[in-house]
Amino acid sequence: MRTLPETPHSEALRNVERIRELFPGCVVETSGPDGSVTAAVDFDLLRRELGGRAVDGPRERYHLDWPGKGAAVAAANAPTTKTLGPVRADSLDFDDTRNLFIEGDNVEALKLLQESCLGRVGLIYIDPPYNTGSDRFVYPDRFAESPGEFRDRTGLFTNSATDGRFHSTWLSMIYQRLRLSRNLLRPDGVMLISINDVEQANLRRLCDEVFGAANFVCQFVWVNDGNVDQQSAIKGVHEYVLAYARDIARLPRPVVIDPNIADGSKLYNDRIENSITKNGPANPPSTVELPAGFPARFEHGEIPRRTDRFPHILDPVLVRDGKLVAPVRVHSGWSSRNLLELFIRNGCTPIADAQGRETWFDLTGSGAVYSYKRRAGDQGHVLSVLRNMGTTKQNSRMLAGWGIEFSYPKPVHLIEYLVRVFTRPGGDDLVLDYFAGSATTAHAVFRANAADGGNRRFILVQYPEPGPTGTIADVARTRIRCCGPEVAASRTRHPGWRGDTGFRNLRIGPSPLADVTLWPGAVRQADLAALTATVKPDRTAEDLLFHVLVRYGVDLSAPIGEGPRDVFTVSGVVACFAPDVTENLVTELALRRPRRVVFRDAGFASDTARVNAERIFARLSPGTDVSVM
Repeated sequence: MRTLPETPHSEALRNVERIRELFPGCVVETSGPDGSVTAAVDFDLLRRELGGRAVDGPRERYHLDWPGKGAAVAAANAPTTKTLGPVRADSLDFDDTRNLFIEGDNVEALKLLQESCLGRVGLIYIDPPYNTGSDRFVYPDRFAESPGEFRDRTGLFTNSATDGRFHSTWLSMIYQRLRLSRNLLRPDGVMLISINDVEQANLRRLCDEVFGAANFVCQFVWVNDGNVDQQSAIKGVHEYVLAYARDIARLPRPVVIDPNIADGSKLYNDRIENSITKNGPANPPSTVELPAGFPARFEHGEIPRRTDRFPHILDPVLVRDGKLVAPVRVHSGWSSRNLLELFIRNGCTPIADAQGRETWFDLTGSGAVYSYKRRAGDQGHVLSVLRNMGTTKQNSRMLAGWGIEFSYPKPVHLIEYLVRVFTRPGGDDLVLDYFAGSATTAHAVFRANAADGGNRRFILVQYPEPGPTGTIADVARTRIRCCGPEVAASRTRHPGWRGDTGFRNLRIGPSPLADVTLWPGAVRQADLAALTATVKPDRTAEDLLFHVLVRYGVDLSAPIGEGPRDVFTVSGVVACFAPDVTENLVTELALRRPRRVVFRDAGFASDTARVNAERIFARLSPGTDVSVM
């Protein structure tokens, strides 16, 4: 019977497996530091596979480097010993919601989500510290320890502009988080990062390295409409939002129109019309014959021959009942000649262009030939400059109305717009924000769902940094509780939205399993009885359940089916934590034919029941993975 792994797979091990997929011969077995056999990459073989494309040693190359980068990579690749535990008291609608709020260090959170969210997140938005010279970095990254060994592990220090590691410390902080973020994105997913001028250039190069320069989508300029009355040589009134795709070839076209586009814009018309007369080196003039019956925009009339302007009309035009009476030759450069000729061959009835849009042509009273396309229902028009999206002052006042004090919250209108641009309208995309702050992203997801009937879900992560009233995590939870019912009660709420405004609160903490791994010389006979308990005495069955879900990579927001005797069923996984598991109970569970089942190691009623458990599953449900914790 297998033992449930105590820690999730490290990022380094995942990287070895990725190399194995591409170059299986380069992954070999070797002895680890403890003498165990482990998989490793043979760099000599890998260099041979890459030919002359490998660069190492002192050779010059273009890349971004800084003191501490190697340690940041090692920190991102290292496994975590932490787990996630449920906190029902801090949750809202725990059993039915599909939203998650995780309290704790976001690096640990990203590592704990690597299994359950791998390749499943549609959008990640973060608003990290801007490195203004007075930021408190509240994330206890070991590679950035000191000054004062991270203020003696308080979780807070100030990254002063006078510190020689000013940029390096910030880059190390953000780098490992971005590396872990990329794994979570869907193939068509997008990463959005708010930033200002101080680290914008460095962040752009860093993202080029992590996501690939070819996957750069846009550098939005957000006009933040700050206080322009202050005396300043040059008053900055903008920030940036960097956008990178997981794979830009799979990124769908946005179907949102910038709200600043006037209502009378042709973008809102149900059809697109343009003259196809286009002369230039790429469109040399040629003659096209418009047949009798070709449609005209006017009912009756004539146009004489002409060669003084394009298109040249080589035969007199006579129109009756909105159609040409006789064939007419026209001479010009054309932007859509192939489509025009296809339309003519189709009997002058509408055709479909390469994008499947209905297309047709006619002759205008001026002698020009126009094309018409039926505009798609999912038309989008997104601008790189974001204007009139709200201000931090407006949002601070909104929060104050709920009794929340928070400095510089991002405008909810801005984040809602970005959510709607980069997620599927009416869809159920998963949105992640691991610098949650005041939970603007949760508010924005609620508003986006209410607008288009989507059922997007969110995962928010916030470190419990002390704030003016409680912790920042408390502020975020309070806002979600206040804004959710307000959005759900909106008169313009779309009927397709299920109205999920709750959240399942999880807290990062140590493993619920007791440490019973000791060297033989450190164990006394009197200690053996105590070492049979593998679970810490203060942990509940639900604590154990979520530890199992994290280790197995199960969706942490999935509905939990709870039965008698501490038996839980979640997404094909059965967890049985009963203290007296009998063969009859094992048989009952095996007949369910679950994908996986896990028991407490010390939970069997007898040694016989433990030994027979695996045999019972092998006979009744041979496809079930059976393990103990």
